[in-house]
Amino acid sequence: MKKFFNTKWFTLATYLLLLSAISLIGFIFLQNNQTLKNVIVSFFEVAENRTFDYRQTLKIVHKQPVPNKDIVVLAIDDASLEYLWDKYGEWPIPRNVYADIINYIEKDKPQSIIFDLLFIKSIRATKDADNALISALNKYNNIYVGMNFDNLPSDVRLPINLPERLSVELKNNSNVDIKSKYSYSNCRTILSELLNGNVKVGLTNVIRNSDGIIRRVAPIVYYKDKTYPYLAFVAGSKYLEGTDVKEFTIDSSKNINIQDLKMPLNKNGELILNWYGVSGTHLNYPMYKLINDMENRALKADRMNFKDKIVIIGTTATALHDTKSVPIQDNVYPGVEVHATFFNNMLDNNFIKQAEPGINIVIVLSLILMTILIVMYSSSTIFALLSTILFAIAYLFMSYYTMELFNLWIPVVIPMMSIIVTFALTFIAKYLIKSKDFEYQYKLATIDGLTELYNHRYFQDMLRQQIELSRRYEQKFSLIIIDIDFFKKFNDTYGHQSGDAVLKQVAQTLKKNSRTTDYVCRYGGEEMSILLPNTSAEEAIFNAKRINKAVEERDFQIDSTQTSKVTISIGVSTFPDNGETPQDLIEYADKGLYYAKEHGRNQVGLANQE
Repeated sequence: MKKFFNTKWFTLATYLLLLSAISLIGFIFLQNNQTLKNVIVSFFEVAENRTFDYRQTLKIVHKQPVPNKDIVVLAIDDASLEYLWDKYGEWPIPRNVYADIINYIEKDKPQSIIFDLLFIKSIRATKDADNALISALNKYNNIYVGMNFDNLPSDVRLPINLPERLSVELKNNSNVDIKSKYSYSNCRTILSELLNGNVKVGLTNVIRNSDGIIRRVAPIVYYKDKTYPYLAFVAGSKYLEGTDVKEFTIDSSKNINIQDLKMPLNKNGELILNWYGVSGTHLNYPMYKLINDMENRALKADRMNFKDKIVIIGTTATALHDTKSVPIQDNVYPGVEVHATFFNNMLDNNFIKQAEPGINIVIVLSLILMTILIVMYSSSTIFALLSTILFAIAYLFMSYYTMELFNLWIPVVIPMMSIIVTFALTFIAKYLIKSKDFEYQYKLATIDGLTELYNHRYFQDMLRQQIELSRRYEQKFSLIIIDIDFFKKFNDTYGHQSGDAVLKQVAQTLKKNSRTTDYVCRYGGEEMSILLPNTSAEEAIFNAKRINKAVEERDFQIDSTQTSKVTISIGVSTFPDNGETPQDLIEYADKGLYYAKEHGRNQVGLANQE
């Protein structure tokens, strides 16, 4: 166990625990600082959304996925808008024109006709035109029109109670919270004959992300505590079920289910759209061509056949300003193509699922662990850096192909930041570990394990160094050699463990009574030495006597119950007065030491006393 605690992994774990503690403190701080928390969360959300956009753009470059050819956007494009202005002299066009379009398309027996248009009450519309439109819309059971919810104050527009037939039942068996974000108090109603008629009605509401881009659509929202479906969702549900669907279930895995189709919702009850291409990717058929078809102005072979098609009618002309920013870079979509994309996702079961927080945590922890291993086992800094960069690039490729192949959105921003931060911290930790290891090895090479004084080898090195420095700067330095009196007899009487205890305590006394600039060393056995830089003979003798007295006056603990007195004998030499080589200085100090021992011990002896 002790060996494990001395390993570099324990040291690294200590640094990582410290990092975790700092992160926890930061998290607690953010919890108490809502403004800063919102700024940070918003930054990461916007950054992560941008990575989604890049992945969607790359996927489209690879022509994945492929749009469904049965979806036709009947577009009021720029050319059609010019044509309609010339033909009818106004915009919006008379509503009976839409009635004629419906009756014409229905001859081909389309799967459904979806109007991304709001047929609201208008003083410009004539009664006959309205009646013709109402009759055509209510005549068939495969036509859908749009309506909007909002939160305008009741003194601006009085909210109405919608017919029961427009709402759907929702059984929510998950923690999905739709109400918090998609709960409306008012609505922009369409003609009452449509609300109460046979035509299907769905919502055209979309909420952009904070950067103004549409990435998600809620299939079901709340109005006056009842639930209502999105326009493309209600049409797509009937397409898949073969009949009108009035009840939906969100399972415990946050999927909204239609037969075998499981559409993954996020925590706000939104579906993440999977885009098929730039604007116009779905089959677009201009409305002016359709009107020409109706009036037999085109050859039969050139006419569009709408049999079994999903026809979505809406505006794409830039002058009509029904455009939305979408994830595909540098591109905007008309609202009608957003509906086409949603419907297409339903047909293909092709919505994007965002990874759950638990999976994200596992991903981040795995990346952190791999980065640690790369840095710790790399032989050089450059190799560690290049390996980490390649590892990060590999993860980026994985995040892209995970979305393209499995429709799974795994995070990029936090994992990338985790790799960068982990690399930096692990590199610092590795450097500190190496520094500590160097310090430990240096300590092993220079420090005596028992007394924790410098060892004999270090003493010899420093003695030579002091001679060189003193000779260069013409300074004096002194050497003190110390021997514990009657130490062998002490060992024989009390045992070697008590002897070791005395050695340690004598060493402590020497260090305590020496200057910080002095080098206190274990010379060998019971002998110790002190090198005193920039110290004359008189100063050295004074210090030696002070140390001698400190040892004499101390009570030494030899075991848990006994103390004993200990004395030392000391010899002193000074450079260059007593010698100019290590051998000369040691020999002169030894002579003083021998003099002290021969003349009663417990004193400072000098060689010139003989």
